[in-house]
Amino acid sequence: MPVSIDRFAQIKTFIFDVDGVFTDGRVYLPESGDTYRTFNIKDSYAIAHAIKAGYRVGIVSSANSEGVRKWLMTLGVNDIFMGGPDGQKLNAYLGYISRDKLNEAEIVYMGDDLPDLPILQRDLLSSCPADASPELIAICQYISPRNGGDGAVRDLIERVMRAQNTWTT
Repeated sequence: MPVSIDRFAQIKTFIFDVDGVFTDGRVYLPESGDTYRTFNIKDSYAIAHAIKAGYRVGIVSSANSEGVRKWLMTLGVNDIFMGGPDGQKLNAYLGYISRDKLNEAEIVYMGDDLPDLPILQRDLLSSCPADASPELIAICQYISPRNGGDGAVRDLIERVMRAQNTWTT
């Protein structure tokens, strides 16, 4: 069932997983032993644009990468909860919404795989990229037509902001 424009119009906070949402899920392992990921610059623009327009943006990820943290901070993201076992994602999310007294009806969360399921099953707008795991696609209210790492973040942000007439140039 398509998400109504009214549901997008309620959103004040975006919360995202990182790997498989901002990225295509691949982690590159060169000979040096360092790891790296690639991010879509259109997603980066949308994040910065949303923050500038007054939306909250948070990250809840099991991965812990100082490079990813620094990149997110340069975009203006301050609410970054990274690291720990997959089972801690829900606790990080609950701690975040409790700390900042966020209303779940005003939150959209985008995840791509089973560790995101406990959050996506809560009373919020659940979303995922087109290439998310089948279990998430089965329960998410909004499925982006874009894959993770290929503009799914931008798609979601743009849809919400257009519903609220805040997507301006």
